[in-house]
Amino acid sequence: VQLVESGGGLVQPGGSLRLSCAASGSIFSLYAMGWYRQAPGKQRELVAAAPSGGSPNYADSVKGRFTISRDSAKNTVYLQMNSLKPEDTAVYYCNADLKTTGWAKRTSYWGQGTQVTVSS
Repeated sequence: VQLVESGGGLVQPGGSLRLSCAASGSIFSLYAMGWYRQAPGKQRELVAAAPSGGSPNYADSVKGRFTISRDSAKNTVYLQMNSLKPEDTAVYYCNADLKTTGWAKRTSYWGQGTQVTVSS
């Protein structure tokens, strides 16, 4: 299973970026997909999560600015980030909770990370 992220980069404060993450490989069932981030010297934290059914949830720090969405047909999750702030600077990681076969355990997979830098 591979999670391939794209869309990171450098943006000025107040700007927008859209991250994408596509899951591929042996996927039997895909459950929650989400985005985490890790800033230098800090622990990795949840940014937004989209369960296979139900409403997404967000970190308080990004509510109203970030939107997570999924394309189930493409096993892809997106993170639209608006009104970006310098404190949003971090490496953003995609996460997927899935089974590779019907009898396999649910396992969490991670992407390689994509850098988001918000600076003037």
